[in-house]
Amino acid sequence: MAKASAPAAQEAPVKKNRMKLILIITVALLLAVGLTGGGVWFFLLKDKPEQGDEAAASTAPVAVVRQPAVYEELMPPFVVNFQAEGRSRYMQVSLALMARDPQQLANLKVHMPALRNQLVMLFSSQDYAELNTPLGLDMLKQKVTASVQQLAMRETGFPVVEQVLFTNFVMQ
Repeated sequence: MAKASAPAAQEAPVKKNRMKLILIITVALLLAVGLTGGGVWFFLLKDKPEQGDEAAASTAPVAVVRQPAVYEELMPPFVVNFQAEGRSRYMQVSLALMARDPQQLANLKVHMPALRNQLVMLFSSQDYAELNTPLGLDMLKQKVTASVQQLAMRETGFPVVEQVLFTNFVMQ
């Protein structure tokens, strides 16, 4: 009988080791599932604003809306003469100023004599050969826009004019 009790004694420690192993694996799995669920909950709910944040977010402006364009024709047209290859040349230019704020444009109108003087000097200093090319005409448009914005900054403190448009351009 001693032989029969020996296998039974060996099975008891094996069953205890298996139970410990199953218990350890179960605890590890529960811990892993809990940590995974907690991590998912933390990262998914982290980006959602609180109720107080929703009220603040709804009152904050999302995007700045541009005001509609306002145009001001500069009348009468500019007529200037300049020398080119020993000949007198003439240029007639009609301009329109494009702005977004009518109040600032009205403030710039007060300084119209200084603006017209500056533009006459700019037009009369141009080269005839350069103005005959599309690139030269585009460069003149950029110079005029920069000149008007510079005067507006000096006189009103704002660039006021977004773009200067040529409505008529004649050279002879």
